[in-house]
Amino acid sequence: MRALMKHTGTVLLLLGVSLGLAAQQSKPIQDLKVPDQKQVYLIQPGDQLDIKFFYNSELNEQVTVRPDGGISLQLVNDIPAAGLTPEQLTHSLVQIYGKELRNPEVAVIVRSFSSQKVFVDGEVSRPGVVNLTGRTTLLQVISEAGGLKETARSSQVLIIRRNPENRPVTLTWDVKKLTDRSHPGEDIELMPYDVIFVPRSPIANVNRWMDQYIRKNIPITFGYLTSVF
Repeated sequence: MRALMKHTGTVLLLLGVSLGLAAQQSKPIQDLKVPDQKQVYLIQPGDQLDIKFFYNSELNEQVTVRPDGGISLQLVNDIPAAGLTPEQLTHSLVQIYGKELRNPEVAVIVRSFSSQKVFVDGEVSRPGVVNLTGRTTLLQVISEAGGLKETARSSQVLIIRRNPENRPVTLTWDVKKLTDRSHPGEDIELMPYDVIFVPRSPIANVNRWMDQYIRKNIPITFGYLTSVF
């Protein structure tokens, strides 16, 4: 009996610690939120670009961004394009052609896009790659990935993307609100090469911990421990 009480006390202590850790993990990730981030398109290898010169039409070209991210144009050497917004590439071309032309005015138009995709991982039924076809939102991509598992922490889904400076930033999105008719949330349009990660819920972590460290290690039946609790 003493041995049983000792085991029971150990279980209660460990369970309390686990629940405490889970409560800490469930706090909102405020420092990761990036409110009102402007969505911009970054040029990718395989994109087809129209380069138009308003006063020098003989320099107009239609080019495809090479796998190395560069493009080749008349009068100048190879120019990096991948990872830039169309506006950034336009500014770069104005600076470069300014050495050859007087007051050049240039427009960069993305005529066709390469195969665009996002990556989904975590507590979804089918983790992996989801191809984008036109405007695609977070809820649509989760649906394409088979939906959320019961163990998902749907209130804190992470979206990792590159900003215009090509640095990764992370946003948290409350997917639970998107399906709540009484308090609907706002869906978010995804960008090519976003990474969506759905974390485990705190209770799922506790259940997993219980299975790994209690059910498989305590030398008595778990049904009896449940009755003790």
